[in-house]
Amino acid sequence: MQFRIADTFTDSLARLTNDEQKAVKTTAFDLQMNPAHPSLQFHKLDRAKDPRFWSVRVSQDIRLIIHRSDASLLLCYVDHHDEAYRWAERRKLETHPKTGAAQFVEIRERVEEIPVYVHVAQPAPEKPALFAHYTHEALLAFGVPEEWVEDVRSATEATILELSDHLPAEAAEALLEIATGGSPRPVAEASPEVAPFEHPDAQRRFRVVANVEELERALEFPWDKWTLFLHPSQRDLVERDFSGPARVSGTAGTGKTIVALHRAVHLARQHPEARVLLTTFSDTLANALRGKLRRLIHNEPRLGERLEVHAIDAIGRRLNDLHFGAMEVASRDKVRSVIRETAAAIDGHSFSLTFLYNEWENVVDAWRLETWEAYRDVRRLGRKTRLPESQRLVLWSLFDRVRLTLEREGLMTYAQMYTLLADRYTAEPNPPFECIVVDEAQDVSVAQLRFLAAMAGGRPNALFFAGDLGQRIFQQPFSWASLGVEVRGRSRTLRINYRTSHQIRRQADLLLSPEITDVDGNTESRRGAISVFNGPPPVVEMLDSPEAEIEGVSQWLAEREDEGVAPHEIGVVVRSEREIARATAAVEAAGMPYRVLDDTVETTTGFVSISTMHRAKGLEFRAVVVMACDDDVIPSQERIETVSDQADLEEVYHTERHLLYVACTRARDQLLVTSGGPASEFLEDMRG
Repeated sequence: MQFRIADTFTDSLARLTNDEQKAVKTTAFDLQMNPAHPSLQFHKLDRAKDPRFWSVRVSQDIRLIIHRSDASLLLCYVDHHDEAYRWAERRKLETHPKTGAAQFVEIRERVEEIPVYVHVAQPAPEKPALFAHYTHEALLAFGVPEEWVEDVRSATEATILELSDHLPAEAAEALLEIATGGSPRPVAEASPEVAPFEHPDAQRRFRVVANVEELERALEFPWDKWTLFLHPSQRDLVERDFSGPARVSGTAGTGKTIVALHRAVHLARQHPEARVLLTTFSDTLANALRGKLRRLIHNEPRLGERLEVHAIDAIGRRLNDLHFGAMEVASRDKVRSVIRETAAAIDGHSFSLTFLYNEWENVVDAWRLETWEAYRDVRRLGRKTRLPESQRLVLWSLFDRVRLTLEREGLMTYAQMYTLLADRYTAEPNPPFECIVVDEAQDVSVAQLRFLAAMAGGRPNALFFAGDLGQRIFQQPFSWASLGVEVRGRSRTLRINYRTSHQIRRQADLLLSPEITDVDGNTESRRGAISVFNGPPPVVEMLDSPEAEIEGVSQWLAEREDEGVAPHEIGVVVRSEREIARATAAVEAAGMPYRVLDDTVETTTGFVSISTMHRAKGLEFRAVVVMACDDDVIPSQERIETVSDQADLEEVYHTERHLLYVACTRARDQLLVTSGGPASEFLEDMRG
């Protein structure tokens, strides 16, 4: 007998308390070990339309719903007694007549919450039906269950979101893509060679659990469904062969990190002798990836010996020490200090320190310009106001002194380190890693990309990027192709959002353009993105004062706690360190424990997480507050005042919008965005 677990079970398990979850896990292990054990109390659900549904007693009030046949036992759902029974009575497990995929079908006539779908005489809908021109067979081809076809054909813009909640995932995704102007692929038709549970869409929601170790992993991290279930479009990218560098993009929550993790594991499995690097831009994100990877390859320790996860600066330092010996890398603060002292010692210029920092970091150091001629002739992307040569001479005299000062003190910059490594690996036939997967690739720097390209050497499947141009918050745009990384023809976009509700995604998307194009002409379209679940609409509140904002946020937090949202499922995000005090005041007023996240403090069970927008990158919470969105906070007035060129001003506005987008899309179910005084212009954009 095969033992399976459904994604509906992992979802329902996550909603129970810790003690309830422990009891459920014990019962699940007993079921897997010996489903006929006399201590297990089975009860046949007489009111269920599917006679194969049974309940198993976990405790006095908790019931586990299973689907039992001669061939398999499937963990379907778990909840308190009445809710668990109600779930089973409203569903049946079927093989779709057209696609052949196993799917849970919600019984239409029992869904009393949505009487609009019961066929009675009604006035003509105000909005036209979205799918009236689709035939019965065409809708079946998208995975729509037979008994829901007529409801789908009469759905309008006003009803499609709620209707999608009652359909299998592949059907809901196809219909939402049509509703947003896309053209979904029909699901593969039934084949006698493919069993219902082996169909690609069935594998998204049902997984065979072969042993106790696999079940333990699945139950220990019930929210991390990606460890068990992959969407077919994700699996295609994970397993596809690419002839050169490849990139997957997608809006926040579409599973780019999921693809990156599974891609790294797939490459390690496919190439038994290969060493694989999974990297990202920060130690915090690398630690998170490392923890998720351990869950993914829990019972394959030998795989972990060849698959390393590091922040890119950490692996760069390690390889530099290996090849060139230990050499101190100058911190950004040290470089800024040297620039400040050098600027004060040179007369005849009026350049701001912010301009000098940016010019050094994004031009001189990034491209390793070591002569006046190289600096004079460098291409300056997008700059509308060209600096006259006399001013550039002054600038070069300053930057040349900075370079010599660092050299004299025995310091190197990260860009210098990556350039040395790139030069070595360009001529090295045996790089330290045969395959490299990069998460959050939109924030890779010039020097880092040059280093990665040198290690990959243009080999097939050697370089894979996952990122979103709409979340670029650290790096100025530059040409990847100029460094030999050409992804045209090998770029794919994920469109299905798993993390963020329809309502939050739709409102956050108002902050960005529908299409974003990189320097090389590759366009990432945000059109056609769909979310797989609904939630309450985000709330945007423009309050009169910081005090009023603190009071409003504290009340909202208390309401979430009353609804059962745990403290660690809540994040409060602000633009910078300056606004942290407002966030802590709001959480304290709500009487909730909190932790302020930094490079050493991470999210912790039992505590609300307070973070800047930059540090929130890569995190997710059930409920998020984005505070202090005042007109002088975001976009940052400090950044705006240092701008001397129109192109630079546009770049400031772009990255500030990206920051707010990143902050808002950390939310899964509920989002509150507030200001405490005159509000940022971005909040008006969010209101639409």
